[in-house]
Amino acid sequence: MRAASLAAPAPAEASPLAIVERAAPAPGRGEVLLRVLACGVCHTDLHIVEGELPLHRSPLVPGHQIVGAVDRLGEGVDPDLLGKRVGVTWLGWSCGDCAACCRGDENLCPRARFTGYDLDGGFAEYAVADAGFVVPIPDRFGNLEAAPLLCAGAIGYRSLRIAGLLPGEWLGLFGFGASAHLAIQLAAAWGCKVGVVTRSPRHRALAEGLGASWVGSPGDVPPRLFDRAVVFAPSGEVVRLALGAVRPGGTVAVNAVTLDSIPQMPYSALYGERVLRSVSNLTRTDAAGFLRAAAEIGVRPRFEAFPLDAANRALLALKRSELEAAAVLETV
Repeated sequence: MRAASLAAPAPAEASPLAIVERAAPAPGRGEVLLRVLACGVCHTDLHIVEGELPLHRSPLVPGHQIVGAVDRLGEGVDPDLLGKRVGVTWLGWSCGDCAACCRGDENLCPRARFTGYDLDGGFAEYAVADAGFVVPIPDRFGNLEAAPLLCAGAIGYRSLRIAGLLPGEWLGLFGFGASAHLAIQLAAAWGCKVGVVTRSPRHRALAEGLGASWVGSPGDVPPRLFDRAVVFAPSGEVVRLALGAVRPGGTVAVNAVTLDSIPQMPYSALYGERVLRSVSNLTRTDAAGFLRAAAEIGVRPRFEAFPLDAANRALLALKRSELEAAAVLETV
């Protein structure tokens, strides 16, 4: 099979992924072998490839938004899964026994393994996944459409939940790309008005096209304080701006795997019982819940498709903010 393999981290400009030929992996007990149909390209992939997240294995096949057809079953797997189209997310495995898992927080499992990081991912023609961690893909979504839903969509869904967004509230989205362009569609279906803050003129236009009630640049003042806000930009300064833009009692959820330092800020930014929370990974419940909601309300992902051989080009376009929203590798 062909796979985009990372031997050592390097800037995206250096084309660090090599297209290699290797034998297709064999599924072990409780695992399935997937024929990869599509795989989304995420900022987390970029962080791994460029070394902002330390490499856990080498060589590594990145990619954690996998849409695949179950091609082979490992021992102990339900035979009804054979031939089914399923999705694989960032959370590839959790122990099920620790305190976090037992209270329903498998995303915080200290032994968790992550797809395309601890486990080889979907930048390949075949991938192995734990059968207990695959999710069904609603029929209404094509392969390329479904890929961004598995991380960008599901983590945006979790971010809205962590922020405590209620129907009809005024939501602020800081940064507007793959995840935010899906979150705004969900928030609108909940009857929320959404304000968007982004540096990119292209992304401001996209936000307006998706029904944002207000769009501005960093430093612009929204027409009123947000009830909730989600920060998608990996910038501590944006966190400070978001806190200043939410009402007393409001919540800012930070959806960033890596973040530079949060700058010093006056206590008044938190005073008034404002809440600042981070969003860490996602659960299978998040993925399944978002996919159901996305199918019900007709979420429409915006994406640019790239062939597997162009994985480096997709990462570079993501880094340079040249994409309207999401990037997807097409492997068939």
